[in-house]
Amino acid sequence: MPNEHTWKETTEDGDKREVRAVKFGGAWRIQSKLKGENSWTYHDPPRLEDLRELRDVLFRKYQRRRASYEELIDVEKIIRDYERELE
Repeated sequence: MPNEHTWKETTEDGDKREVRAVKFGGAWRIQSKLKGENSWTYHDPPRLEDLRELRDVLFRKYQRRRASYEELIDVEKIIRDYERELE
C-alpha cells in the first residue's frame, strides 16, 4: 500500500496549490494541482522545491513516528543527486 504525503502552499501569484507525494514500487511520484483544477499534474522529474518541502514534511512526520527513516534518507539522496546535476 502506498504511503501518501500531502501539503498545501500559496504560489507567488497568490493561488493555492496542493501537492502530494507517493512512494510506490520504490519510486517517488509527485503531483500537484491548483485550487479549482480538476486534474493532477505529474512532475517528472519533480521540482527541487517540492523535494525540499517533501523532506521537511517527512522529517516532521518522522519525529512523530509517522514516517520511516528510510523514506527521509531516500528523499535526501534524491535531493543531493538533483543538486549535483544542476552544478
